[in-house]
Amino acid sequence: MIYSKNASRADNQQERLIKIGWITGFVDGEGCFSIGFIKQADRKEKHRLRRGYKTGYQATHEFVVTQGEKSLASLEMLKKHFGVGKIFINRRHDNHHEPLYRFAVRNRQDLIKAIIPFFEKYHLQTSKKDDFEKFAKGVKMINRQEHLSVKGMIEIVKISSTMNRKKSRDNLIRILRDHTPTSFS
Repeated sequence: MIYSKNASRADNQQERLIKIGWITGFVDGEGCFSIGFIKQADRKEKHRLRRGYKTGYQATHEFVVTQGEKSLASLEMLKKHFGVGKIFINRRHDNHHEPLYRFAVRNRQDLIKAIIPFFEKYHLQTSKKDDFEKFAKGVKMINRQEHLSVKGMIEIVKISSTMNRKKSRDNLIRILRDHTPTSFS
């Protein structure tokens, strides 16, 4: 048989599309996009005043896929494909009979350059698509430093409150609106 030079390219293209389909399907079922908030007001340390955020809160962001130890290879495939992130072990079993592992991407530039563009190009198919779109919007706002103003932080809190399990963030919004940074001078 005679094969053209394009046959191997077509095979590689087919394998690439299968891999992309596997990644989007796997993340649709097992992935999570989240934006969280950590209280970070000014605080007095032993020999200095450590400045917190103007809003009193730090915005965090994370893309995670969790699997049991038997499926660790799937997380390693994700890490290799994206070229970013880390795999962590969670020895707490909860309802599982094996350690859980998490492929996590927290670095903002890794999210902006690798994760977000991938899922903007290769769309998720479940309700997770909506969570991803909100996540991408929030991360981009944080990247533009909008989280450093109370108005921007409130907008990011509103976005995050409609993601995943739809946790109410009304209390955090109220705190941010009423927030007056504490000074230790």
